[in-house]
Amino acid sequence: MSQKALMEEVKSWIEEAATQVKEKLKGQVFVEEKSNRHDLVTNVDKETEAFLVEKIRTHYPDDQILGEEGLGDTLESTDGRIWIIDPIDGTLNFVKQQENFCIMIGIFENNEPVLGFIYNVIKDEFAYGGADTGVFLNGEVLPPVPNLGLRDGLIGTNSTMFAKDILNTQKIGSEAVGVRIFGCAGLDFLSVLRGKQVAYLSNLSPWDFAAGVALGKPLGLVHSKLNGEAYDILGERQYFVVATKKAYEDMFNL
Repeated sequence: MSQKALMEEVKSWIEEAATQVKEKLKGQVFVEEKSNRHDLVTNVDKETEAFLVEKIRTHYPDDQILGEEGLGDTLESTDGRIWIIDPIDGTLNFVKQQENFCIMIGIFENNEPVLGFIYNVIKDEFAYGGADTGVFLNGEVLPPVPNLGLRDGLIGTNSTMFAKDILNTQKIGSEAVGVRIFGCAGLDFLSVLRGKQVAYLSNLSPWDFAAGVALGKPLGLVHSKLNGEAYDILGERQYFVVATKKAYEDMFNL
């Protein structure tokens, strides 16, 4: 199967999953705490991941899966094709706002990003594609992101990093035009992909950044840990940054 055909197939799965999510929002959503009251999971997270995992298992049984809710595989190697799923990115927003959340899938082969999918479900903003297919937003080709420096754009981050000034986040924010906090990695990635932010820095798990990496790399964006080391798709949470090349250099020069 070509990358374009695979892209269209996965796109249809996510659209189907999103329709189900919208219907479930009309009913009762069951909420549980994971590590604390700020870290939630719902039946919709679990059911959406189960739906996507079943699609992958049925059509691509030899592939490996990494999912936030634990329905995938225990991975020890980045060899082969890996699907990295965040069924509801921004669960706290999903529970408290019923908006500002995304469904995300990143596909990697031998540790290289191949395809990414970020769907802002309620606003119907869908970014998808990769290096071989091009990157699209609702069917329109996204151009390379303008290479603006830190002083010329907004950055996104998370509230804890900014409040506690982790890794000089406040200094970075003061050098930028301003700071935005969405509470959803997918929304920040969409903003950077569309040139509305020059950077996003946060403490992310692989399912939070895999889709964004696959979409951002073809558009000229830089991705790494905030210490400059390579990101790790099999690792635990890591301080992560996506940025234009100039903004990335500016941050590391501070």
